[in-house]
Amino acid sequence: MTTGGASLAGRTYWVKTFGCQMNLHDAERVAGLLESCGCICVPTAEEADIVVFMTCCVRDNADQRLYGQASAMVSAPTPPSGRRVVCIGGCIAQRDGERVRGNIPCADVVFGTSALASLPGLIEEALASDGRPVEVDTVEEGRPFSTDLPSHRAQPFHAWVPIMTGCDNFCTYCIVPHVRGRERSRTMESIVSEVEALVADGVREVTLLGQNVNSYGRNIYGSPRFAELLRRVGETGVERIRFTSSNPKDLSDEVISAMAEVPAVMPHLHLAVQSGSTRVLRAMNRRYTREQYLDLVGRLRAAIPGLALSTDIIVGFPGETEEDFEETRSLVREAAFSSAFTFIYSPRPGTPAAEMPDDTPHEVIQGRFDRLAELVAQQAHDANQADLGTVSRVLVEGASKRDDSVLVGHSEKNQTVHFALPEGRSPEEYVGKVVDVLVDEARTWYLRGAVTGEPR
Repeated sequence: MTTGGASLAGRTYWVKTFGCQMNLHDAERVAGLLESCGCICVPTAEEADIVVFMTCCVRDNADQRLYGQASAMVSAPTPPSGRRVVCIGGCIAQRDGERVRGNIPCADVVFGTSALASLPGLIEEALASDGRPVEVDTVEEGRPFSTDLPSHRAQPFHAWVPIMTGCDNFCTYCIVPHVRGRERSRTMESIVSEVEALVADGVREVTLLGQNVNSYGRNIYGSPRFAELLRRVGETGVERIRFTSSNPKDLSDEVISAMAEVPAVMPHLHLAVQSGSTRVLRAMNRRYTREQYLDLVGRLRAAIPGLALSTDIIVGFPGETEEDFEETRSLVREAAFSSAFTFIYSPRPGTPAAEMPDDTPHEVIQGRFDRLAELVAQQAHDANQADLGTVSRVLVEGASKRDDSVLVGHSEKNQTVHFALPEGRSPEEYVGKVVDVLVDEARTWYLRGAVTGEPR
């Protein structure tokens, strides 16, 4: 399959992204690829000659949102070019391949998680075919990492840096290993070189990406080397390092030490627990117990005082009892999470959990979810109170969507922070800079304060 793109110059494009940070990174590569072919980004799908949906299949609602938005393209006005090409990429594309057309009749192109580079050629073939069957590329084997492709970053001061693809864990509820493949790590040298180039280009913060970053390097070095990678990336001069996702079973003492000792590693960790019940964790194939998770939290907090800890939790996994759920609530209280993403279990066809029997009424599961969400919100509020009256170092990202006189950024602990634009100053003086904000208001989901000193 040719990568193509020669005849796409001047065509307009629009990209919609669903799902995880890996999809966000892939979307930036898609944008970079199309722009390297001379395409022009437009703000709405209706204006675009090329519409790209980067999809997620982790939960059913992502499928339904995609079907709704993509199907709307059928009745959308014809673009000035006279022909719109609808492209479906990401995990749903990888999972369903040619079957995508059954749910999205307007789809012209389907490209899988490893097939980003083929997109321009697929679009050219779709344009040339003028109505022939959908162009599909979901081949995984032998494909280079997408980091070799051009990128159009959403923020010039932040970059996603994939360090590996795929997953070997096969949690019973998770479709990811089936659509992203087995673990495959990049070399440490290629990652460090990329970060060095990003720093030279003005990037101040990088987020290292992988389905399980703690097992980085196992497939090429024989054992995980994520701690070493953190130290090497810290030597590039980048000011802020974040990473996700992190499986508790592989978070070693060496990684904890690197987090504590590398100044650029931010004091925030997203550590998905999924359940507080050892029985449910075993059914999920998570390969750690409740006690092991809490012991890990204790070691993290001892090594990194003030660490902000966030998590993912599934409510209503097949067979979850009220006792199991109460163990989850008690773990949430004991771990003292600063935030948590909570989800009602969504069965994914093709995973072992989808075959597990469960007769728990939906209203019972919904009630548990509501009680957990209330607890999570209270803990988030309590965690933010600790920063009231303190100075927070904030990387400024832009103006608030509701008020352009208010700027928004994230603290070192990954809290959203709002502050008023100082009188007589322009947003351009602050965006992409780090400022000190004296916090005078601490709400459940954000902090607010006033700038002290100059941006830097």
